[in-house]
Amino acid sequence: MSKRIVDPDVQLLAGIAGTIISDFPLNEDWEGSPFAWIKQRPSRQIGAIGEMLVAGWLAAKNFSVGPSPDSDADRIVNNKRVEVKLSTRWKSGVYKFQQLRDQRYDFAVCLGICPFDAHCWAIPKPEILRRWKENDGIVSQHGGQAGVDTAWLSFRVDSVPGWLSEWGGSLQSAFGVIQRLVKDS
Repeated sequence: MSKRIVDPDVQLLAGIAGTIISDFPLNEDWEGSPFAWIKQRPSRQIGAIGEMLVAGWLAAKNFSVGPSPDSDADRIVNNKRVEVKLSTRWKSGVYKFQQLRDQRYDFAVCLGICPFDAHCWAIPKPEILRRWKENDGIVSQHGGQAGVDTAWLSFRVDSVPGWLSEWGGSLQSAFGVIQRLVKDS
């Protein structure tokens, strides 16, 4: 059964929406991408999607992956507490890994999704905190330099900061970093 709008005011509003849709074009770069549906989800769901993608990828790579018992980490991977951050490539060509915090986790997995590619970094928490404190690649997200609650890592996909290469880049290189991080005690 197809749905149809019967309320005249809703019909009017739908007609207006149809006339302004061209003012808000879809990003054609994502057309045909297996990840395009993620771009259409609200930001509050994108974090959960990132957690599921990373958990599924790591489980497929034979890591033991489970939920965190608290909100200070997103997953437990081989007994390590892991925070997961997902960024799709923005129209401006950047990744923005947001809401980095000083919580109880061992490392953060930052998964970047482009229409037909993916990037990944596994960054130990001490590295995140050091770079945030020194305002070196990770900066406060709210309140400028004085902001203390959250930070973000932002860079152009085609211009990744050199310091990140130690922590991954491709999925394969991030996999190697994660293997090392879960072995370290």
